[in-house]
This record gives sequence, structure tokens and C-alpha cells, in this order.
Amino acid sequence: MSREKEVFRPRIPGKLSMYVCGVTAYDYSHIGHARVYVFFDVLYRYFPFMGYEVTYVRNFTDIDDKIIKRANDLGDDPIELSNRFCDEFHRDMASLRCLAPSLEPRVSRNIDQIIKMISQILENGYGYVLDNGDVYFSLDKFVPAFPDSYGRLSGRKLDDNRAGERVAVDDRKLNPGDFVLWKANGEPSWESPWGAGRPGWHIECSAMSGATLGSSFDIHGGGMDLIFPHHENEIVQSRAACHESNVTYWMHNGFVTVDSEKMSKSLGNFFTIREVFELYHPLALRWFLLCTHYRSPINYSESQLQNASQRLFYLYQTLFDAKRCVEGSQKEEKSYVVSQKAAEIAKALRLSLRSSLADDLNTPVTIGALSEPLKLMNELLHSKKGRKDKSRYSSLDLLRLEVEQALEVLGFSVADYSQALITQLFLSQVLEELRSKALKRAGLTEDELLLQIHERAAARASKDFGKSDEIRDKLSSLGISLMDGGGDETLWRPSVTSEECF
Repeated sequence: MSREKEVFRPRIPGKLSMYVCGVTAYDYSHIGHARVYVFFDVLYRYFPFMGYEVTYVRNFTDIDDKIIKRANDLGDDPIELSNRFCDEFHRDMASLRCLAPSLEPRVSRNIDQIIKMISQILENGYGYVLDNGDVYFSLDKFVPAFPDSYGRLSGRKLDDNRAGERVAVDDRKLNPGDFVLWKANGEPSWESPWGAGRPGWHIECSAMSGATLGSSFDIHGGGMDLIFPHHENEIVQSRAACHESNVTYWMHNGFVTVDSEKMSKSLGNFFTIREVFELYHPLALRWFLLCTHYRSPINYSESQLQNASQRLFYLYQTLFDAKRCVEGSQKEEKSYVVSQKAAEIAKALRLSLRSSLADDLNTPVTIGALSEPLKLMNELLHSKKGRKDKSRYSSLDLLRLEVEQALEVLGFSVADYSQALITQLFLSQVLEELRSKALKRAGLTEDELLLQIHERAAARASKDFGKSDEIRDKLSSLGISLMDGGGDETLWRPSVTSEECF
């Protein structure tokens, strides 16, 4: 809570316990959600890479006023509605290649734990029950007892609380900042010592993190919008119940913005993950999100998503070509020692992978470190000098393995390295999907594109270079890049205006 980078010291050596606040499941998830869970997925991948045993808990809020309202509007059961959108969330995360967490508790399945925690808070004197059965947390009782706790995470003071800022307006509260632990009204409801009702939002995560990870754990994370009041209130609840601060490190990712405004449903400027997938490969969205440091805001940009698509194509095409080249070589050709240049570049990537991610998970630096290995791989693959290099095959193989290791940690893995055919199949499929998305963005079918390529070839054959250039430039403006090979062959790939891939 120092708001500074700190050296990570786990509570138990060699083990990491992490809780990340999940979605309120009443609609399709937007790319703000994608940013949260892609970032923590990299963290989830990085620590095992460094030798840690990780327990990653990500919850679902399946009881909430928003869920109940949406269910009422649709004439649906709230829990069934939430279950459907939990399933849709899982599909989105799988498309983004986010690993499944170790545990995924849901509020509706943890009511007993929530009631137990509320009872402990009341027993310790930090809550109160209203006549109608509502239960509130008392800041007036808590703050004098733990003066160093409230506001330490957010920098807010008790006097800063304003009713209505995700804090319920209720004249019966003793302090405007008091927040609900148990709501007596409405359906669905569960029996409790205070009457039938349902839990408040903040108590849910405190109870579920405690039930799954224990009273103390290493990392608690979520979006920056959760710092206040949600995470601030989680801290005071846990301390009120257990008399200790239960989290060592808090991590929050920055907002996704549109035209410099925070993306949100209330402003109507949000895009669902599914909407982005219509025109862009899921891994292009993942790449786009990881090209900005997680704590910085990231502005949603079609041009940057197109750029991410082109970078991915270049990346996977290079790996595909390298693997095919090495597999097609003779045994004696692979026996040459790796070149000094390739060995140095491979080592630099290996070191950068560890050092950049160890530095507050600096994924932009990690991604940037892929540039030199890929550049050398393409020189070895396509240049005259590279094709004559005796160390070509051994150097390509080393560089490919180092790049694939980095991609595994970043979540762009190329399947199981021990199954070469599956790896090549994965690469081939992704390349084809990236081409398909590029055609869709261009508003072209493959037949229409091939017709234009044929017309350009005819223009070149008749030395009508003006028409040839016109067709090429038009396709370039649509995000399609043409590459003339030997003879009459012309290949195409997704493109952007910038020439550099990294």
C-alpha cells in the first residue's frame, strides 16, 4: 500500500497466493474486463515460470442489484441469467488464451462464509443491525480502533465519503460512508440471523478470499476503479473480522479509455470483447493490451488493433517459416555450431524476459525484446547471406525456441513444443484466422481479393504500372499488403501504415 514498487516477498517461500476480483455476471464482458484478466493471466504464467507454486482465485459476483434488474427486465431467474453470462465470460477468456484460475468461487455458493464473516464483524463491535434486518459496517467504530487502516490504500479520508458514490444513500445510516453488509430486501434471498436477505457487494470478496486463501495472502488485484470504495472497504472488513491486514500487495491496472474518457457502460462508449472479436483476432486484442504497461491508461484504437494484427502475423509467419525450414534440413546441416550473433541475441531475449517481467511486469519491454530475434530469423530465412550461413539451421532453431518460451509466458504460446505437427497446425490456423479478419475489415472476400491480384498481374504484364500501383495502393489503404515473389507469384498479408513490426 506504499504506492511504490516493492520487492516481492511471499508469505510462504516458493508459493504465491493471489485473489483477483471477477466480473458481475449480467452481460457480455467488455475490453476493460479483458485488460484486467489478460494482465493477471501474465502474472499467473510468470510466477510458475520463475519456480513458484501459484494459487489464483478469481470470483464471480452472481448476486447483485444489476443482475436482479436485468433478470427482471428479461423475465429470467437471476441465478440462471448469471450462470449463462459466467459461461460466456469463460468463452471470452479462453479465446484470449487466459488460463483457468485455480479456484473460481461464486457468491451464491458462499453464503454461509459471508454470514459467518458478518457475524464476526458484529461480534467485534464494528457493525450494526437496523430494524428491518439490514446490516451495516460502522466506520465511526472502526476508524478510532484502527486509525492507520481506513484510507491507506486509496488516500481517502473518512470525511471524503459522499453518499451515492457507490455508497448507498440511507438516512438510517450512522455515517454517510457506512456500507451495507447484508440487505434484507428483495429476491433472491437466504436465511440469516438477521432475517432473509442477501449480501452486500464488498463483503462478498472479503469472505470468498478468506474462504479460499485464508485470512492472509500475497496479492489482491483488480481494476483501478475498485480501489475506492470496494478494496478500501475490503481492507476494513477483513481487519474488523480478523484484527489483521490480510493482503501484502495490492495491484491495480489502469483504465481503458475512448477519446481520453474512461470506457464505461454508463457513458455508452464501451465495446464488448465479442464485438472486438468480430473484426480482430483474440490474440490481437491480447497483444494490444500488453503493449502498454498495466498501470498506465490505454486508449482504445482501431489503428493500434490493426497494428497488433500485423505484428502477430509477422511473428507467427516467422515462426512457421523457421520451423518448416529447420524440419526440412539435413542432419549434417543442423550440426553446425550456433553463430555468436544468434547466441548473443538469444541470451539477451532470455535475460530480458526475466528482468522486464520482474520489473513490475513490464510487458511492453518484453514484447520489444522480441524484435532482434525475429529480425535475425528473417535474415537467415530470406536473405542471400542468411541462406548461405552454415549456422543457419542451428541458429534458427535456438532463436525459435527462445521466442516461443517468451510467448508462452506472455500467453501467445504455440501449443506443446513436443508435438511439432500440432505446433505447426496452430501457427497455420492463427495465420489463416488473421488473414480472414483482415479481409473482413477490408470488406472483401478472398475471391474478390484474388481477382484484384490477378488484374494487377495483368497490368504488370502489359507494363501498365500506373494501374498496377493503383491496385496495390488501394489494397494497402484497406489493410492488405501485397508481396511479389519469384516469377508471377504474389502473396498478401495484413498490413498497417507503419513499416516497423516492433
